[in-house]
Amino acid sequence: MSVSRIQEAFAKGKVFIPFVTAGDPDLETTGRLVLAMAEAGADIIELGIPFSDPVAEGPVIQAASERALAAGVTTDKLFDLVKRLRERTQVPLCFMTYVNPIFTYGVERFMKHCRDCGVDGVIVPDLPFEERRELAPACEDYGVDLISLIAPTSHERIQAIAREAKGFVYCVSSLGVTGVREHIAGGDVGEMVRLVKSSANVPCAVGFGISTPDQAKAMAAVADGAIVGSAIVKMVARYGRDSVEPVAGYVRQMKAAVASASMESEKVLRQEPS
Repeated sequence: MSVSRIQEAFAKGKVFIPFVTAGDPDLETTGRLVLAMAEAGADIIELGIPFSDPVAEGPVIQAASERALAAGVTTDKLFDLVKRLRERTQVPLCFMTYVNPIFTYGVERFMKHCRDCGVDGVIVPDLPFEERRELAPACEDYGVDLISLIAPTSHERIQAIAREAKGFVYCVSSLGVTGVREHIAGGDVGEMVRLVKSSANVPCAVGFGISTPDQAKAMAAVADGAIVGSAIVKMVARYGRDSVEPVAGYVRQMKAAVASASMESEKVLRQEPS
């Protein structure tokens, strides 16, 4: 069995995964952001497909979706963008989307286009674990990882979810929608990761609320990586077409923080002094 780009990313150590809403402020800027973030050290990149009712998203990403839709972004245009990006980078790319856009597009057609253009995984926050078979067979047929999400409320379902997980498990750090948070409960995250690892050898990355290097380092210390969305989307909203340089600088900082957590973990494993 061939190793996927997502598996290769996690095999190298702790990962940093930035998120941007595709098409905000326009597709040309999104393309430049992806290439710059990859160059700055992003290990995997999430592209949010703009949707009129993004139930898992806070006001920052909701507003970004509205801007992208108003600019005329469509799913087909995003597939074309990824196809062009694949000529210049092999960084793993995941779509963050919802059930409705996939069903509207057609499940088989959507996953086939993901495979053909080079999308490695899909994250679907409103797909309950019990209904994952609505998408999983097509994902398996076309080699697209269906990324599972777990939250502090998942409890006894965590181990069942872990056993079915593909690519990595997205650990939601706290209840509610996406958005920057001042405090994230590392103990809750650590317990979720422990339960996942007790059932399956699958990587865990933590998202929702992370915005500072210290938070990223803390989450990477208890998991296999950190995911940041709203903090980056806020920068894109502020700087627009001039956001590439500040976002790249931010990604470098966050990747360095995650990498430092990785190095400290290696020291502990080797029983070396800090």
